[in-house]
Amino acid sequence: MSTPVPAGPPVLPGATLGVLGGGQLGRMFAHAAQRMGYFTAVLDPDPDSPAGRVSHHHIHTDYTDVDGLARLAGLADAITTEFENVPAPSLEHLAVARPVAPGASAVAIAQDRILEKAHFGRCGVACAPYAVIETAEQVAAIPVTLLPGILKTARLGYDGKGQQRVTTRDELATAWDATGGVPCVLEQLLPLDFECSVIVARGHDGQIVNLPVQRNLHRDGILAVTEVHPQAMPQALAERAVAATRSIAEGLNYVGVLCVEFFVLADGSLVVNEMAPRPHNSGHWSMDASDVSQFELQVRTLAGLPLTAPRQHSPAVMLNLLGDLWFIDGDTPAEPPWGDVLALSGTHLHLYGKTEARRGRKMGHLNITGADIGAVRGTADFAAALLGLAIPLSE
Repeated sequence: MSTPVPAGPPVLPGATLGVLGGGQLGRMFAHAAQRMGYFTAVLDPDPDSPAGRVSHHHIHTDYTDVDGLARLAGLADAITTEFENVPAPSLEHLAVARPVAPGASAVAIAQDRILEKAHFGRCGVACAPYAVIETAEQVAAIPVTLLPGILKTARLGYDGKGQQRVTTRDELATAWDATGGVPCVLEQLLPLDFECSVIVARGHDGQIVNLPVQRNLHRDGILAVTEVHPQAMPQALAERAVAATRSIAEGLNYVGVLCVEFFVLADGSLVVNEMAPRPHNSGHWSMDASDVSQFELQVRTLAGLPLTAPRQHSPAVMLNLLGDLWFIDGDTPAEPPWGDVLALSGTHLHLYGKTEARRGRKMGHLNITGADIGAVRGTADFAAALLGLAIPLSE
């Protein structure tokens, strides 16, 4: 295995920060870096990628292209990634020449549910009862106590992709065959109360800070709403979620921004769902309701700058904006009523610069802030109605 470049002195503004991946998370990272005085370089195969369009340098090539990776290493003083499915060997390759955060080993664990769950167990963080399925014999031997359950492919699953609900062994066998017999995990279906997530940032020196715990609502496997305020959940529960996330990050010797998602069960217990080695949709509220956003934290961890604990200054609700909003009135795309939405006090619109709206595609998000959560929820409900979103906020 190649030896990574050790962490050195801070990479100060005026230097160039690189990112593998040109999507919206890379775009918001680039904006944060540029605001702090950095130049940015993006490697992404899409010549029209959202991050590439706003970056100083855009390398149009595949993530495994050795020449492209060399060009990125030649331009950037430190390099990060904006999504977990970038090939871990590419990060390892870059780390020979430049500081890379997060590291390839941590990303590789996040890419594989089997490795990920094993890591959670080593950290003493409970997850739903599960079984690894790699052979037909393992399918036949599944304990009935795991049914009904959710069959999830071990790799390349996100936003609900690669997941099937099964209630019997026959359904499980059919579902596993439908995956092509790839490695999977079967998780027992548990009585869910709600979902939450925690975002931490950990530096090269082991210093770690976190954003407040976020309460999340999903629709069809995709995050729809995030609420962040002291009444979102009991304080003791929030503290347990933060402690578990810190343990997971420290167990990886992680450097960078990490999001860990949890299920809160009907009995009040907490089980971990999955982790994302990057900024996360559920942390987008921090762009308008915290004095340090998750993207500034990503810049600080990558550059080796001091980490200060983020301070939330306003209650917040975040609405995820999918391409479906452009098709509310039929199959011909039409721009949503942004003027009406932005006439509401406390609304902050973030669109990702994608040139084509498609159903299910993440096009942007709307942050709503205010003096108290009641007013924020009221504005969020009004904005959702204007946009045609049928989203009940949590009680």
